[in-house]
Amino acid sequence: MSDIYESAANSLGLFNSPCLTKVELRVACKGISDRDALSKPDPCVVIKMQSHGQWLEVDRTEVIRSCLNPTFSKVFTLDFYFEEVQRLRYELYDISSSHNGMREVDCLGAMECTLGQIISQRKFTKALLKQGNTVGKSSIMITAEELTGNNDYVELSFSARKLDDKDFFSKSDPFLEIYRVNDDNTQQLVHRTETVMNNLNPVWKTFKTSLNSLCSGDHERILKCTVWDWDSNGKHDFIGEFQATFKEMRSAMDGRQVQWECINPKYKVKKKNYKNSGIVILNQCKIIKMHSFLDYIMGGCQIQFTVAIDFTASNGDPRNSCSLHYIHPYQPNEYLKALVAVGEICQDYDSDKMFPAFGFGARIPPDFKVSHDFAVNFNEDNPECAGIQGVVEAYQNCLPKIQLYGPTNIAPIIQKVANFASEEMHTKEAMVSQYFILLILTDGVITDMADTREAIVHASHLPMSVIIVGVGSADFTDMEMLDGDDGILRSPKGEPVLRDIVQFVPFRNFKHASPAALAKSVLAEVPNQVVDYYNSKGIKPKCPSEYESSRTFGH
Repeated sequence: MSDIYESAANSLGLFNSPCLTKVELRVACKGISDRDALSKPDPCVVIKMQSHGQWLEVDRTEVIRSCLNPTFSKVFTLDFYFEEVQRLRYELYDISSSHNGMREVDCLGAMECTLGQIISQRKFTKALLKQGNTVGKSSIMITAEELTGNNDYVELSFSARKLDDKDFFSKSDPFLEIYRVNDDNTQQLVHRTETVMNNLNPVWKTFKTSLNSLCSGDHERILKCTVWDWDSNGKHDFIGEFQATFKEMRSAMDGRQVQWECINPKYKVKKKNYKNSGIVILNQCKIIKMHSFLDYIMGGCQIQFTVAIDFTASNGDPRNSCSLHYIHPYQPNEYLKALVAVGEICQDYDSDKMFPAFGFGARIPPDFKVSHDFAVNFNEDNPECAGIQGVVEAYQNCLPKIQLYGPTNIAPIIQKVANFASEEMHTKEAMVSQYFILLILTDGVITDMADTREAIVHASHLPMSVIIVGVGSADFTDMEMLDGDDGILRSPKGEPVLRDIVQFVPFRNFKHASPAALAKSVLAEVPNQVVDYYNSKGIKPKCPSEYESSRTFGH
């Protein structure tokens, strides 16, 4: 195991470049201008990071309805690399209820800075620039906190009963806010629940927050909790408040409920027989130990790397030098470049160094029927090739024997690898074993989008990730949709992915960059996807690793 780790540790320093620390960022905006005299904006902030000259979306906040000065509940966790300039861009949008997409016209302003600037100031405030770079009246404040030592998360489930009724014609629409009281007596929003409509006995959704975020790791720290009655105009009515500590919350770990009286101080003074404005109940408190990617690799997790190559006719005749599949004696084509860049990293984490390689979209011998998941070495019983070099040779040997055809269907190959992953999951239910990475190299937009979405949603429950590299100069807009960064991918029936497992990158963005840059971009999310999968299943690494230090990868 250690030799795999050694070679992996040397591979481009990819998963273990000296990440100094993890930081949690929170966002608030002030003075958003009313574009529409009739209604207030529904703000949402998108955070982007610059990678090779391009802005890539990292994540986005929730949408807050009818609000000019939003404090967002969403926490962004980023790796901070001291030795890199990490450029960030915050874009403020007004998401009208009529559509969920983001049109250019909805952008209310943007701000650019570096992660280093935010960290050095802790609280970083800057004006939002409108289009044409004019300074508007609105500003954005980013608060940074270092995640130190304790990377544990806590899962909390709150409900309430007999809350005061604040609405004339219906019952209150309650939501709960939890604030951490800092050493300087300032308050930091930790979490805002969803609103439960028309209900004085709400049950809020279970949520997860880092222990660092909740109480800075101090179990006795005061947490101020407030219950509000939501109002569509943004002027929420105060129902009541209470103070708690994580020490009190911990009592709910063994199945007991913890309760607090929700008090409205004004009523307490005014009303003689006032008892409370309702009871808030913590039904469950669960501490989730966070393990890192290295913990799992050191604890026996093997990365199973599979390649799928697009052999559709749109690539051009391989004998023609304009073809994307043209084999030049001295210059590898884009397919080979992408395969080698990504494969060489993955092979470090795979002990047998045997890689299944499949092709799709070609007519194959002997009867020249179209296949969407044939073995590139034509050995259906054993599609594995020895090392990345073996995949390259099988690819070069198969090109003259097949007829490029179509259509571009990738669902069959995703399903094929999902079947391997599913078998693995069922035979080794509670063990860390194999995690599957499928690299799909394709030159165009896929034709079976509905089936592909269905296959990805199914695969999101399994130990696998899908990396798609777009080769050539086609319009890949539709492919971006598969990468869950722009909102949540759903199957045609509306089922959401359990976790974001797809990473899509157009090769042309890296044409003039090093292979390391391409590999870093497509594999950057894999460590977290591995950790998320095992953590969500409650699977721990086989042996505790010495690496539980600040150099961790799990979010």
